[in-house]
Amino acid sequence: MKKYFLALSMLAMVTAFLSGCKSEKPTQFVLATYNIRNDNQSDANNGNGWATRRDYVCQLIQYHGFDIFGTQECKYNQLEDMKERLPGFNYIGVGRDDGQQKGEYAAIFYRTDMFEVLDHGDFWLSTDTEKPNVGWDAALPRICTWGKFRLKDNGFTFIYYNLHMDHIGVVARAESAKLILKRVTENPEKLPAILSGDFNIDQHNESFKLIDESGIMSDSYRIADFKYQTNGTYNAFSPASPTKDERIDHIFLTDDFHVYKYGVLTDVYYSETKDADGNITRVARTPSDHFPVKIELGVK
Repeated sequence: MKKYFLALSMLAMVTAFLSGCKSEKPTQFVLATYNIRNDNQSDANNGNGWATRRDYVCQLIQYHGFDIFGTQECKYNQLEDMKERLPGFNYIGVGRDDGQQKGEYAAIFYRTDMFEVLDHGDFWLSTDTEKPNVGWDAALPRICTWGKFRLKDNGFTFIYYNLHMDHIGVVARAESAKLILKRVTENPEKLPAILSGDFNIDQHNESFKLIDESGIMSDSYRIADFKYQTNGTYNAFSPASPTKDERIDHIFLTDDFHVYKYGVLTDVYYSETKDADGNITRVARTPSDHFPVKIELGVK
């Protein structure tokens, strides 16, 4: 009997030892930022209307395996269209014009089977962050949506900020950068943080450098192990347009993350037109006037 209990005890010790030796599954996921372009009649007149593009936008997201991603410019109807076409996803965010459903959003979509939203909110890029208003020298009200996310498989928790900076205000962009950095550093939990969006500035701009050279957050492109970036991120609805290197859509991270891959996704689709003689012309089109930026990242 003693030998039996001794054997059981040794078996339990070996099992515990082997369990302790098992490598924990690394925390990795795919994150992206995508200016999806607002729904407007002018684009529809030119063949780039939302009703034409929405299926391609959502198929691109699904094919490339986004787990969580920030959007810019979407209006409420577009977000609801995307939610319908992206099974298993939900989103957070409010309209910038009234803090409810009016105007463009900076919404964050996430896989509900992978992420739990512990908290979320929105603030305006302005001296008054609590209500809709125009900050500094900006031309329009600008908003940042944030979420405190927890990975369901291992409990890793981080804060994700997503924004759309002003296209005119030089001071507004610089002050917006400082505002975000202040939010990151003053977070009482000191959580790992991610910032994505359409910044309306390229990597050579001083406001970009305010973030990338802050010692608080780093440009995901710069620190990525592998880069797939053949052109800039703005395309003006023309696949042949973005011939320069300027990136105006960015993803920044605190030092808690490792970026394995960075890519600017240049997917296109085709539409056909027929002239009076019945000749068909195929035209290459982009799902949005921006290309999405995708990263594959892990936790250090």
